[in-house]
Amino acid sequence: MDAMRVVLVNRYFHPDESATSRMVSSLAFGLAKAGVPVQIVTSRYRHQDPAAALPAAETIGGVTIHRIGTSGFGRARLAGRAADYASFHARAALWCLMHVRQNDIVIACTDPPLLSVSVAAPTALRRGRLVNWLHDVFPEVAIELGLLARTGRLARLSLAMRDWSLRRAIRNVVPTAAMAGVLRDRGIAGDAVALIPYWSEEDEIRPIAPVDNGLRREWGFGNAADFVIGYSGNFGRAHEFATVLEAAEHLRDDPHIRFLLVGGGHGRRQVEEHVQRRGLANVRLQSLQPRERLAESLSVADVHLISLRPSLEPYVVPSKLYGIMAVARPVLFVGAGDGEVATVLRSHGIGHTVAIGESRALAAKILEMQRDRTACEAMGRRARQVFERDHLRSRAVSAWLSLLKAIAVADATTHGASGVPYSAGSDDISSA
Repeated sequence: MDAMRVVLVNRYFHPDESATSRMVSSLAFGLAKAGVPVQIVTSRYRHQDPAAALPAAETIGGVTIHRIGTSGFGRARLAGRAADYASFHARAALWCLMHVRQNDIVIACTDPPLLSVSVAAPTALRRGRLVNWLHDVFPEVAIELGLLARTGRLARLSLAMRDWSLRRAIRNVVPTAAMAGVLRDRGIAGDAVALIPYWSEEDEIRPIAPVDNGLRREWGFGNAADFVIGYSGNFGRAHEFATVLEAAEHLRDDPHIRFLLVGGGHGRRQVEEHVQRRGLANVRLQSLQPRERLAESLSVADVHLISLRPSLEPYVVPSKLYGIMAVARPVLFVGAGDGEVATVLRSHGIGHTVAIGESRALAAKILEMQRDRTACEAMGRRARQVFERDHLRSRAVSAWLSLLKAIAVADATTHGASGVPYSAGSDDISSA
């Protein structure tokens, strides 16, 4: 491993607390702890605060951080976000062209979208080796959200360029079997696709009982009778909140059922306006918490919500699921009943699924869980057991190390050392 250097490229990194930042930071620090030289190419901004510029260069936890200069318009408008994307693409490509060394393993992530396209050519010119880590599948996400016309010229060009960059990679790492299937359907060779499911930090995220949770009391949920329904993460276009807010309206007269929505993003303002307009006193919003308070924040809720539009199921993975498992809480999923998230909840007995738009069914399920807290807590314990079996950070970092070692000793002109697909486990989202 002495000759191997890993270069991660992602728009956000520690101390930013967005979902992809947490995953990329966790991997980077885990690899560095294992003795791998790790560099990260990232922006100088935080996900929710583009005005708070971070140092251009520093070393944290053994990871050398290069924060490249980009525009910082933020996420409020699509035009500003597009400018931020474009400037990061350009500067990241330039950095790779100037600094990637022969045999470096460059791990390109998917924030901003299509980053693999920008990184592939300069990495090849510098004789580095490309690994794509797909957190989301673009441009399919943009197409399903209506941001790109499905049959338009830009969509076809984006797909062609993306597929080219995936074929240029030694490995394309995905977190679910469904996502691996999307790549194979696009003609990406099976031995170039690696399945390593998501994880959470077992040493940082642990269950905290309500009576021991200072943040729960601080946020006004100190009554032992309170039953808190939580959401934690990005209020993004991939998620749907109308069903949740309508369920809160149905339950507004129950003094002990409370809703806690933690996070920010595109849809937060709409959620705030709805809460104010409808006078939903049973809904409280909070900001994402720093990493050192994440266990407390996730443990405030008795049950967690996850929402995902059905059309995005193969292309987006709600990484928040693994933090919820870590704090031993059950899940209420608002989305497709035949998708991977619903299948995991059903197969392990750790939650329930309600279709989008079925707000009365969601309210009824919340009431059912409130009235049988023993069953609710049992689901939470099973969730923690699944987490400890399949989604520990130590297990995931070991899988990544095995993958990187295989790449390091492989002929750089092939797609891998063995000629067979690399997988950290089975075809189930809950396997590591």
